[in-house]
Amino acid sequence: MISYRSFLKQNGRYLLPGAMLMFLSCFGQTFFIGTFAADIRKAFELSHSEWGAIYMVGTGTSALIMLWAGTLADRMRVRILGPIMLICLAGACFAMAWLSWVWALPFVILALRFTAQGMLPHISAVAMARWFAASRGRALAFATMGFMLAEAVMPITVVWLKGRVDWHFIWLIAAGFCVLMAPVIYVFLRQEREPQHMASSMSSLGMEGRSWSRWEAIRHPVFLSAIPAMMAFPAFSTVFFFQQTYFAEIKGWSHLSLVAVFPLGTLSFALSTLTFGWLIDRFGATRLMPFYLLPLVAAFALHAWSPSIAWVAVGVVLMGMAGGGQATLPASVWSEFFGTTHLGAIKATVAAFSVLGSALGPGLSGWLIDSGVPYETQLTAFAVCFAIASALMVIPFTRARRSLTA
Repeated sequence: MISYRSFLKQNGRYLLPGAMLMFLSCFGQTFFIGTFAADIRKAFELSHSEWGAIYMVGTGTSALIMLWAGTLADRMRVRILGPIMLICLAGACFAMAWLSWVWALPFVILALRFTAQGMLPHISAVAMARWFAASRGRALAFATMGFMLAEAVMPITVVWLKGRVDWHFIWLIAAGFCVLMAPVIYVFLRQEREPQHMASSMSSLGMEGRSWSRWEAIRHPVFLSAIPAMMAFPAFSTVFFFQQTYFAEIKGWSHLSLVAVFPLGTLSFALSTLTFGWLIDRFGATRLMPFYLLPLVAAFALHAWSPSIAWVAVGVVLMGMAGGGQATLPASVWSEFFGTTHLGAIKATVAAFSVLGSALGPGLSGWLIDSGVPYETQLTAFAVCFAIASALMVIPFTRARRSLTA
């Protein structure tokens, strides 16, 4: 097995665009949008439940669109599809900067969540999983570094900038940055491998020595048992970042002091992703998948109890540990069990469930807050949900792994 350094040197031309797409997805991620939650609620005079409902509708609709749009990764080159999504994302950021009608807010959230939270990470992950076979784990790990960098620097940067410029101007900067990066992606991949060619001549096979269609895959116990995990992670981690302003408020902390610990989670995320990438290439993703959520059980229990920022920092580090698994394991699992010929379509279905989870989480949390359910109680319940989701995968994955070995 070649070293990470040699791997990056040989494949950097294809790995860097994957990381760039992951980084640019930040403009539709909750850790970025959540920093503007108080500003948006104030501008449009929204309650917690109203803002949560708008976020839920926009994100939920993007999940439905992903069922179709995600299959484009099987048919279009990344150098074409990636820049198209970036231009659309730039339009969504521009719209957020100038938005003045509350009725249009769900449509803007839909555009942000679909292009950035949905399509950009999907395009990157499918490309990495398809282009690399023996080094799939490391390729996914490297691409995820772009997301980690954004998660580390963007929240604290935005909170710092909001103290100096109007928050609308930050969205204009985001729009301009996306426009600038679109041609860069295209140039990097001007000799990119074509997905259709890869699917036909270099695809990996799954269980039973064949490629599984989307319809076959989604009926398999492995897929069904993983759906609670695929929904729980984005649902409740989204709530944590979505309610960051409120969390700091009820704890009596400044918002800046809270986001200041987020880079610790990103560092943990980075180390965990590299570790999972190595473990996947060494032992296979199917052995690891049922257990990667366990750090979240402890993390959310700590968040619920935390009397100080220091304890939240520990919880954030644990979230980063699980995040490394979420970033690398699922795409590898679908590749190992179902092959890569229809990977875009299969992963699009998974992405739709994940996006749906991230839609339901904020809406549910906002409604519970307005209904008088303490946020700390919600966090404890989330910890229990992670434990259940992890347990559900153990038996189906063990049986399917035996079938895969046979």
